[in-house]
Amino acid sequence: MKISPTQIPGAFQITPEKLYDNRGYFYEAVRAEILSEAVGAPFSVAQVNFSVSRKNTLRGIHGTTLPPGQAKLVSCVRGAVLDIAVDLRVGSPTFGHHAVTYQDADSGVAVYLAEGLGHGFLALTDDTCMNYLCSEVYVPGTMIDVDALDPAMALPWNLTEPPIRSAKDAAAPTLAEAEALGLLPRYEDCIALYSPVPEAQ
Repeated sequence: MKISPTQIPGAFQITPEKLYDNRGYFYEAVRAEILSEAVGAPFSVAQVNFSVSRKNTLRGIHGTTLPPGQAKLVSCVRGAVLDIAVDLRVGSPTFGHHAVTYQDADSGVAVYLAEGLGHGFLALTDDTCMNYLCSEVYVPGTMIDVDALDPAMALPWNLTEPPIRSAKDAAAPTLAEAEALGLLPRYEDCIALYSPVPEAQ
């Protein structure tokens, strides 16, 4: 598998190498020791989640407070999505910046998100299924919600019609409002858990 950093420190794209034969193909979606080495922190799975969405469903932007924090490996196992990661870490040099990844079931492409990063996606097909491997179990009251349509973030959803959203997502604060309310994690607290591997000189 190929693990590539995105524009946001702590967010990585994982692209598998497929082995084809007359039956179809096989690939490794993730290998813990390789992923941990690439991202600079151990990654173990404490909870596995799935979501199924209709076409034009917009989920997010969602994150987790620190503590407990929650790193995620997110992949599309049926259908296709436009996936966006957002840096929610107050004080980060890339605070409010985003990284876009197209994911579909055929490609096997996944995204790793370190603690402090937010995540959202737009379902491009009906019956889209997303898989989330989470480093920590869900703790009620620790989810961070930020408006995916916040004009200041200007996330490139390329919508052609109003998206389908939950009432909670539609009522979520903007990034600036979430920061003012003290809902977002601090950069220094997040990187204390996450130490990227230095780039080769």
